[in-house]
Amino acid sequence: MIQTILITGASSGIGKALAFEMSNRGYAIGLTARRIEELEKIRDEIKKERSSAIVAIRKLDVTDYNDVPIAVNSIVEELNGFDIAFVNAGIGLGEEVGKGQFEKSRCTIETNLIGAIATIDAATNYFLERGRGHIVGVASVAAFRGLPRSASYSASKAGMSVYLEALRAETYGRNIDVTVLYPGFIDTPLNDMLKSRPFLISVEKGAAIIAGLIEKKVKSSTVPVFPWNIVGRLLKILPTSIIAKM
Repeated sequence: MIQTILITGASSGIGKALAFEMSNRGYAIGLTARRIEELEKIRDEIKKERSSAIVAIRKLDVTDYNDVPIAVNSIVEELNGFDIAFVNAGIGLGEEVGKGQFEKSRCTIETNLIGAIATIDAATNYFLERGRGHIVGVASVAAFRGLPRSASYSASKAGMSVYLEALRAETYGRNIDVTVLYPGFIDTPLNDMLKSRPFLISVEKGAAIIAGLIEKKVKSSTVPVFPWNIVGRLLKILPTSIIAKM
């Protein structure tokens, strides 16, 4: 039986690369994003490479919370269900605290955390009715420690991580797997303006690693596993004086 995955934030970055990766692995894919014209291009590219590919697209802004369950149900209807929800839609605006940039903070939290929660809630509702499913949430290594000029981003990803941990406990024994991923620096438009991106990997490599972790149904993992599994632990214990220089 063909496996099916829903990918949010699929118009660029990790979401777009994972769409190609999972389609190449034989998955049917449902793609959502704010920019429907980009999703149309991705669908057409995938179908050009493999005419038998199954691709459904749906415009979705995850901060339109009332539309999230409608969009999820639309993908369910078009693909006759889905097995995996890859909750990926997110932004990073890099605000500084106390500099009159609260609007950036609000947008970040509304998209990365509340929008993610709305998506997870809708997908979990479907999986509970179906009797099985797999929720995969994209957090970040920034969830391990609040980073300067990324306070809201760090908070949103830490919040998502904790929310997914709670979901795992709440759905324990209900045949719903929950995976939390903590990517390091993957070459995407989200971070390509930064001066320093240690241990950078290509988005294609990142998508391949993520696909493998999804198929293994890991509970949590950094992406890539090494060196971020070690760096992540260090981030939690480094003195603030060092964190302040990052």
